[in-house]
Amino acid sequence: MILRNIQVLIASAAVVIGSAPFSYALPPKDPIQVRIWKNVMVPMRDGVRLATDVYLPNGETTPPGPFPSILIRHPYGKHRTATTAEFFTTHGYAVAIQDTRGRYESEGEFYIYVNEGEDGYDAVEWIAAQPWSTGDVGTYGGSYAAACQNALAALSPPHLRTMFAYVGTSNYIEDGAGRGGAFALLHNLVYGFRLAQTGKETEPADPDEEEDTPTLAAMTRANEQLRSWLMAAPLKSTSPLSWTPSYARWYADWRAHPTYDDYWKQNGYNFEERYSSYPDIPICYIGGWYDIFKRGTVKNFQGLTGRQGYVHLLVGPWTHSTQVTWAGDVDFGPEVKMTLRKKAVKWFDQFLKGKDLGLEQKPRVRYFVMGAETAERNEKGRLQSGGAWKTSETWPPAGSRQLRLYLHGDGSLRRETPREPGRSGFEYDPRNPVPTIGGNIDSGKHLIRRGAHNQVPLEGEFPPTDLLPLSSRSDVLSFQTPPLEEDLEIAGPMRVELWVSSTARDTDFTAKLMDVYPPSADYPEGYAMNLEDGILRMRFRESREREVLMEPGAVYRVEVDLWDTANRFHKGHRVRLDISSSNFPFYDVNPNTGEFLGRHTHLKTAVNSVYHAPGRASALVLTLPE
Repeated sequence: MILRNIQVLIASAAVVIGSAPFSYALPPKDPIQVRIWKNVMVPMRDGVRLATDVYLPNGETTPPGPFPSILIRHPYGKHRTATTAEFFTTHGYAVAIQDTRGRYESEGEFYIYVNEGEDGYDAVEWIAAQPWSTGDVGTYGGSYAAACQNALAALSPPHLRTMFAYVGTSNYIEDGAGRGGAFALLHNLVYGFRLAQTGKETEPADPDEEEDTPTLAAMTRANEQLRSWLMAAPLKSTSPLSWTPSYARWYADWRAHPTYDDYWKQNGYNFEERYSSYPDIPICYIGGWYDIFKRGTVKNFQGLTGRQGYVHLLVGPWTHSTQVTWAGDVDFGPEVKMTLRKKAVKWFDQFLKGKDLGLEQKPRVRYFVMGAETAERNEKGRLQSGGAWKTSETWPPAGSRQLRLYLHGDGSLRRETPREPGRSGFEYDPRNPVPTIGGNIDSGKHLIRRGAHNQVPLEGEFPPTDLLPLSSRSDVLSFQTPPLEEDLEIAGPMRVELWVSSTARDTDFTAKLMDVYPPSADYPEGYAMNLEDGILRMRFRESREREVLMEPGAVYRVEVDLWDTANRFHKGHRVRLDISSSNFPFYDVNPNTGEFLGRHTHLKTAVNSVYHAPGRASALVLTLPE
């Protein structure tokens, strides 16, 4: 273990910028040593100082420096990435970990994402000016730390040389805060409560006080009541976030801006409109087929491809973590486990140290194609899924083509278009929404199963429901192919083209794609493995920038984006598509009233219809590689 080979020398807190590191004698039997300056207060352009821990190689068993440098910024506490900093440092890098503005030891007020561009720019340039830095700075991190990287890159700091970003957003309104106009209730509520619980407003005025403050006690209680708060949403002024006004402010702003307006186009939330401002540097983007920011990972790669700098995309069968072999109830085998730090240090060795490791000669895209022939459990009770790694120079792979599978009135999915007019209807009651089972979940994973799962509820699962398959519900329309006569491999974007109508002025349409395994000894009723789901709030059917309510009874052609995946449907399996109008609590329920989102006064039942007829042929559109 690295920690066993490291003697850490820690300077006192609030180190003066530019002060020399402690002098020390190298222990004779301990050749690796890391010097750490704790809580160096780095000034930003507006005078706010951000707490930064600096890790340096020992200077005795390595060259004395200066060193190529790595910056890691996030709001979760510098201690959480200490072992990562030590790992990079033992490989000859100077590492700076910084608490973002308003978090932990940093000054200022935290407002999610919007300060990370300028603060990150200033941090990069501060590092480059230090005597221990060569002036060549790379960035590292995932999730919020990935957003921090993209935000500073959009401002093109002169000394930024490379980025290694994993599981990060590209446009937060569509992959984080919501999707298709619906609000990502589970993620946002749980994430907001979690951050508020560790915010400065929960801290005692006296640092020596050992008792919890009333604010912290209230937030702790709120976290224990998350199921009830999800059922009570949307939040009102009496919610637990009212105890932490700075956190309540940005949560309320998210709800107050349902359209894609200037609020969501700010740097930090949105990078898709800023790719032309990025420096032309090597960037590695990593994501998972079941990650909440999968869309952002793919979009960031696509938006920056075609420049001189080498941009790499790696996507595996992961959720928000790449360190395990499974996603939910499905295990994809030992070959999918990846140690990010080992891959990153190789990346930095080439693009910060200048070693010729041949990375730029490798294909730009590496992706995992999921899919097993039979449904069998492993020793841990998970379905064993096979799969294989593949490579490409583009995403989707060059030469890809589209396959349309049309919805038919008998519940089938077929290549042939419908010949007879018809439609399938269901009653959507927001008081009894379709429960979330699996999917691209991160925050809230302790309440709702994430990743790949058979689409059948479990005993005692939240929200309250029976134990029948979701496809048995009267408000779920299921369409599936006959058992496949040969393997079908997909790799790339997917969408559902629907012709729909409703008795309401506003409602939602959801879509979920599944690989249905045939019955087996371990799964006598088969296994419906979810691949991806999507949602569209109908008031946003024309544009995310403006709301247009429906005319009850009118028929509309709409598209539900299913993002991207790669999967091999084996011979004997079925392709299944479920259509409904809710996916709770992953997304908030649409009240069907057409009122201002998040401020509705009542709930209303709607009768929604999906058309499958000549001229109104609804279809699932898949991407097939060459």
